Amino acid sequence: MRYDLQQLQVIIVSAAREELLPRFAKVEREHKADGSFLTEADLAVQERIAKQLLQHWPETVFLGEEMTAEQQAGLLASDQPVWCLDPLDGTSNFAAGIPYFCVSLALLEKGEVSLGIVYDPLRDECFAASQANGANLNGVPLHVPVSGLELKHATAIIDFKRLAPELATRLVSEMPYASQRSFGSVALDWCWLAMGRSHVYLHGRSNIWDYSAGNFIFNIAGGHSCTLEGEPLFVNALQPRSSVGAVDVSLFREWTRWLGIDVRS
Repeated sequence: MRYDLQQLQVIIVSAAREELLPRFAKVEREHKADGSFLTEADLAVQERIAKQLLQHWPETVFLGEEMTAEQQAGLLASDQPVWCLDPLDGTSNFAAGIPYFCVSLALLEKGEVSLGIVYDPLRDECFAASQANGANLNGVPLHVPVSGLELKHATAIIDFKRLAPELATRLVSEMPYASQRSFGSVALDWCWLAMGRSHVYLHGRSNIWDYSAGNFIFNIAGGHSCTLEGEPLFVNALQPRSSVGAVDVSLFREWTRWLGIDVRS
């Protein structure tokens, strides 16, 4: 089956511009059962994109964040290609008026990611990647820059909230990097890392719709990543995964060594 990356970007970009931007900082948020947030914007974007994907690719099934876990698990277990959508990654930022959120879409084929799109409508930055065509930002080839930095001079994106207390405490007390940020959108974090806007990354627990497109784009652009257990990040399953990343191999080796990770291929 042929998937047109440019056509997909048009679907994602138009949905974000027309459904998200008019609602930015103007919606109420609700708590979901897992403690995360939901707004009418999440639902509007998911409904619109799901409908358009079905019109163009009726044989590809759709998995959205705002579906039940039973529905999601059934779709991942099928033999069909699966769209994996986070309609609004960074919902709490979006509702509060913090300008850091995106729409994230990945295509899963035979249990692997084969393409990814992450769109930031406020900056009009559309990150995309496929196995065949590499990674790009707004159509311009994207390659993770070599930092030339030691870990002690690097900027880190760290989500402390989901880390084990022992590791979080060690990071604060020993601080192996120069400075640290936490922005609130996993998919966009990976893309900013791919741009060299930060150098190393750590997240204790993210879901398949959070990381699949962004991490794929980062890896295709030449970045390095694994879990805290040293495993490849992506698995075709619902269980949340820890995430470790760095922009170049030298930093990745130093970062994983500091974290005590034995990286497996």
